[in-house]
Amino acid sequence: MFNIKGFPPIERRPDSSLYRMDAKQRREALRLIKGLCSYYDNGNCLYLDRGEEVTCPQSISYSVCCKFFRHVLLKDKEGKGLEAEVFQCDALKHCELCGKAFSSPSYRAKYCEGCKAKVQRRQKAEHARKKRAESRKIEVGKD
Repeated sequence: MFNIKGFPPIERRPDSSLYRMDAKQRREALRLIKGLCSYYDNGNCLYLDRGEEVTCPQSISYSVCCKFFRHVLLKDKEGKGLEAEVFQCDALKHCELCGKAFSSPSYRAKYCEGCKAKVQRRQKAEHARKKRAESRKIEVGKD
């Protein structure tokens, strides 16, 4: 398990309010929490549990209020897009294929992680078709 007390405090907006998510972002956050959070157990937070069950505050809130969610789940490769949307990072980009927001250290990135493999497969197949067509033209010209 992680030592949450070692994480930096939750970022706040310039007006000192917490960053908020819209309904779509909250659904994505809940999917991340249920799938990846090691402290999540049937709607309860094991980290906050001191003898009685405590509902996971991040799963019921539209604000980013959990340090573990902010500094671990949003930094995971599955949470990068949500982090970019909620915190409006400088590197916020939109995938040319699906339109989903994502962050990338490279200025050349055009596709999110999910679409990148599809596009690479398609481009590789196109390239192979082109090479086969060129080789057939050369073979036909030799006769």
